[in-house]
Parts: sequence; C-alpha cells; structure tokens
Amino acid sequence: MSKGHLSNDDFFQKLTQLFGSSTHGSIYLSQKRMVYGENVNTGTPESTPSQPFPDLSPSQPLPLIIRASNGKSKEKRDKKVKLSTIVESDALEGFFARYADVCKTSMSGLKKRDRSKQKEKMKAKKRKQGGGAAAGTVEVKKS
Repeated sequence: MSKGHLSNDDFFQKLTQLFGSSTHGSIYLSQKRMVYGENVNTGTPESTPSQPFPDLSPSQPLPLIIRASNGKSKEKRDKKVKLSTIVESDALEGFFARYADVCKTSMSGLKKRDRSKQKEKMKAKKRKQGGGAAAGTVEVKKS
C-alpha cells in the first residue's frame, strides 16, 4: 500500500463508521483504475504511432482505487473525511461482494426523498397553463 491508502479491512471499518456518523449531507463513493502510479511496476510506456494509447492494453491487470468522502465544504474542512484503498485485480470479486454488503446495510436507514412538493408544483403549473382535460371533454379510462 502506498502512503495514505488504507488496507481493505481498515477501509471497510472506516466506511461503516462514516455511514454511521453521517446524519445529514452526502457521502461520495468513487472507483477508478490506477494508471502507472508508484505501485505499478510497468512505468509509463512510450506511445508509438501504432498504439497511441498504451494504457488501453496494459501488460498486466491494473488495480483499482476506491475512494469515499463525506463531502464537507471548505468551511468545514476540519470535519472532512477522505478514505481510499487500492484493490488488486485478483481480489476484486471478494472486495466488491463485501463492498456491496457494507453499502446495502448502511443505506437501509436512509429516508426516501420527499417529492410531494415537486408534484404539487407540477400540478399547479399544469393547471395554470390549462393542461389536463379541456373543458367540455370527458376522460375515459380503460380498466
């Protein structure tokens, strides 16, 4: 592991704590393929005319970097939490099974977004524009 990245077990432990401590706001989850960083021994290859994008067909499978953040703004930087871990290609299946379990159990307590205000605004807008059934017509619904 490079400096700043957690082990996979520590990442899951901290991610569970992050979901538990967040009562308001957002949690951002992202994943990205690592390309020729300090953990990859391939180095940056030279591009050739026959292969202008050498990272499209690497000589070995590249690891993924998984990140999580609570998305605190600049004013609340001291409370911002940033987590990351590196997952090797041979451990991806087991990692994602556990990752899905952590996310499912942690997100089960979330409230659904209240969209009733948006629906009322749309209905009022349609009434104002004269939407819906025109005067003198009858709507027929088939059952």
